[in-house]
Amino acid sequence: MDSLRLHSCGPALLPFRVPRAVPRPRTSITVTNAVKEIFMPALSSTMTEGKIVSWLKSPGDKISKGESVVVVESDKADMDVESFNDGILGSIVTEEGGTANVGEAIAFIAETEAELEEAKAKAGSNGAAPAPAPAAQAAVPAEAPQAAAAPAPAPAATATAPPPPAPSAPAPAAPPAAAPVKRSDGRVIATPYAKKLAQQLKVDLASLAGSGPAGRITASDVEAASNGAAGGNGAAPAAAPAASQVQQAAKPAGSAQPPQRAPPAPTAAPGSVPEGAPTTVSELKGRTEPFTSMQAAIAKNMIQSLKVPEFRVSYTITTGKLDALSKKLKPKGVTMTALLAKAAGTALAKHEVVNAACTPDGQGITYNDHINVAVAVSMPDGGLITPVLKDAHSTDIYQLSRSWSDLVKRSRVKQLKPDEYNSGTFTISNLGMFGADTFDAILQPGTGAILAVGGSKPTVTADDQGRICVLKQMTCNLTCDHRIMSGVAAAEFMQTFKAIIEDPDQLTF
Repeated sequence: MDSLRLHSCGPALLPFRVPRAVPRPRTSITVTNAVKEIFMPALSSTMTEGKIVSWLKSPGDKISKGESVVVVESDKADMDVESFNDGILGSIVTEEGGTANVGEAIAFIAETEAELEEAKAKAGSNGAAPAPAPAAQAAVPAEAPQAAAAPAPAPAATATAPPPPAPSAPAPAAPPAAAPVKRSDGRVIATPYAKKLAQQLKVDLASLAGSGPAGRITASDVEAASNGAAGGNGAAPAAAPAASQVQQAAKPAGSAQPPQRAPPAPTAAPGSVPEGAPTTVSELKGRTEPFTSMQAAIAKNMIQSLKVPEFRVSYTITTGKLDALSKKLKPKGVTMTALLAKAAGTALAKHEVVNAACTPDGQGITYNDHINVAVAVSMPDGGLITPVLKDAHSTDIYQLSRSWSDLVKRSRVKQLKPDEYNSGTFTISNLGMFGADTFDAILQPGTGAILAVGGSKPTVTADDQGRICVLKQMTCNLTCDHRIMSGVAAAEFMQTFKAIIEDPDQLTF
């Protein structure tokens, strides 16, 4: 209805037009980019990059939403990464064994076969982006031979012009490689393979000058010496006589020879050690391997821990009753780790500040709603992971044991979910099972305390009556964040923990 006339009992009102809502022109949204990215996900709060363990799909395979496409190694575990889109895996940017930063595209998914070429093109542009920088750098050395070859026409000009200075001719021969450096202290340092090769080829290592760092003899030095090169210097000495012969042949007969300058001393290559320089320990290192993702995360966390003002409280605890209870419950699947976690959880319920943590900005305390006890587990590759027993204070000892067995099994093959290893509010490290009497544990970021449990062993001591006896005892050290916790609070927690361990029957309730 374009207009509306209003009538009333009073004076007639002039008709007015109700403004019609002008419909916006309908535009069809055309998705010009039907290629979707698979990004490197953040699988933990400390993860900054991930390593591709394996691709579960190959380019050209159809993918459904929610289907696992790739296995990624984070700083804690190997995780299956699912696709958020249906389509076809068009191209892979990061191959197996490669790493990518969190948020970077590691593959592209095409919606239909028509977009496969576009997905491949995107992968190509994604991977080729960094290439121009090395190419530009490579272009600089390429010009050097041309510049070095410039003095070559000089001999042709000698017929009409005064002869140029002689030292300019051998200049191009200087850049090839620095001469091997023989150690001034007389020590013979060689790589293991060079020593083995020298025995096979019957080469005296003491007569060689090594081309490696600080005069270290390499396999190539031994091979060069075996082939007849003087002093293991390879073809470098032969080049000098050849250059001098060419220079003498180029001189006109009877021409006066200007006084020749001494050839410039060879310039040492970058990274080489000058002759006579003392050998440092760092130059004698062996094989160097990069950190795994887990080891890099551990190193980062340990550096973060150095910023926290820590203190420690140590208690000696009698374990006779706990050992007896463990022996009694072991046939039912109860583990010592579960008993310790249960004891710690029960004590934490009475001392909430020990279960708390300092805020990231260092301006407050976070009191956790849950008591989640994390227990350190060593990995076969040398890493460390802390599976979490959630609500340890309220979960019965049998369920804790079953959960722990499952967590350990999956942690060994890096199949834990992020909340199963990064949700701990308190940590236990038990090196007592390896025979350690006592040790200090390093505080984990995001927590306020960590308990180091030493081994239980028979100890000569005095009882409450002053009588000498032998009791099984262990030493436990509590490392605390002094920003949120006082020494008294830590000692009170340890007193409660000690009382529970020495009278552990309450753990079975």
